Amino acid sequence: MSEKNGPLIEVTDATFVDVVLKSDRPVVVDFWAEWCAPCKVLDRSLNELHGEFGDRVLMTKIDADANPETARAYKVMSMPTLIIFRGGEVVASAVGNRPKMALRQFLEAGIEG
Repeated sequence: MSEKNGPLIEVTDATFVDVVLKSDRPVVVDFWAEWCAPCKVLDRSLNELHGEFGDRVLMTKIDADANPETARAYKVMSMPTLIIFRGGEVVASAVGNRPKMALRQFLEAGIEG
């Protein structure tokens, strides 16, 4: 796990279970790819919103091209894809970029349940 690219924690196929599925708080997973322009915009928005959510949620990202097992397991076909997990279960998902206000609402709904 690293936070070198902002507050979103990088996860991989190898760390996904421990970081995401075993987390005691909700986890947002941003499936992205280097070639994906909308992914870069979404990443900026998620980094900006990170402070608003604080310790209520763990915000992570996973490079879908470099980690195909996890992308395949959650049927990620397009990027960016956001999936919110609570207690190791998928509770919400969304494909594509969205305005920051809509992203905030999506995150609040998925995190609060």
